Amino acid sequence: MSVESGLLKLPPLSLYVHVPWCVRKCPYCDFNSHAQQGELPEESYLQALLADLQEELPHLQGRKLKSIFIGGGTPSLMSGSFYRKLLCELQQQIGFGDEIEITLEANPGTFEQEKFGGYLEAGINRLSLGIQSFSNQRLQALGRIHSAEDAYKAVLAAKALGFERLNIDLMHGLPAQTLAQALDDLHQGLELGPSHLSWYQLTIEPNTEFHSRPPRLPEDETLWEIQEQGQQLLAASGFQQYEVSAYARPGQQSRHNYNYWRFGDYVGIGAGAHGKMTDLNYQSVTRRWKIRQPKAYMAAALERGSPVSGEEVIATEALPLEFMMNALRLQDGVEADLFSRRTGQSIHQIEFAVKQARERGLMVEDHRRLAPTEQGRRFLNDLLELFF
Repeated sequence: MSVESGLLKLPPLSLYVHVPWCVRKCPYCDFNSHAQQGELPEESYLQALLADLQEELPHLQGRKLKSIFIGGGTPSLMSGSFYRKLLCELQQQIGFGDEIEITLEANPGTFEQEKFGGYLEAGINRLSLGIQSFSNQRLQALGRIHSAEDAYKAVLAAKALGFERLNIDLMHGLPAQTLAQALDDLHQGLELGPSHLSWYQLTIEPNTEFHSRPPRLPEDETLWEIQEQGQQLLAASGFQQYEVSAYARPGQQSRHNYNYWRFGDYVGIGAGAHGKMTDLNYQSVTRRWKIRQPKAYMAAALERGSPVSGEEVIATEALPLEFMMNALRLQDGVEADLFSRRTGQSIHQIEFAVKQARERGLMVEDHRRLAPTEQGRRFLNDLLELFF
């Protein structure tokens, strides 16, 4: 791969850790998650993660971590001790940057709430609670195993323990959901005072139970009203939309996801984890992904030496689209010179596409930024097609 000499610089570095087990698979979920069967192999999985990490270390090129995100699956099935050992090793092996953000996805069930204190002691400083709805009826339709009461208690427990950075995941456009019901979920979430909200529409994905047996979803007109009135409510409550489905109080944006959207680098460890790394020696950007099945992943990491399932160098001609697919998800886009700093290519490579986008009203007329207009955000796929 050839990248324009002298332009490519090492971006900030994040780490994604995947925990692949759930109590049971939700019918809408297309993530790499597997129903728990018996006792979880905490120690074996920890050792597999550390072996996986060892293989990644040469690619880090001396950078410290700016953020860690532990996702799943259901990471809150693991103990506080598991994360204390993992984070201790990560700090020793890689090092943490100043004010590192360490997020853990958690279910709001009673079983998980009892572990929140252990997570805080382990060094996790941000929780992301997968609540989805405050209606027991809709939670049941989504296959969730917690109740609305569990959700309330989980948020209050996390805040009482001292988690100042707290995200709530809420979905809208749920089976048979009305506008009033969707806004009621949002009102209840806001009343609990989180610092961040991930508010997104339910979509039916391939290889899910909902895809094979689709539920009855609201009509498009209702979905549009939910989106429009929900965004107005969030703005009136002091939450700024900074990405397609992410809303935060001032200064509370997810640093980890920001690094993704700004085309930063990230290491991925764990079953099915993906990573993206810049290599200055070869002037290249490479994606690498791990074996998906937990048992096979652990066997490969612990016995055969490599859990890597595959990797690809992103072709030079594909880098503009890869960059814009991330940057244009941000409400305010990115500074124009970030394109060169992240891809190693001159901004002239995308001049024609940007000119077309501006003429069509899809990108803002600000030559210092690459940012979508409101119309561009609404028709994001049409905008991205210009960069193919």
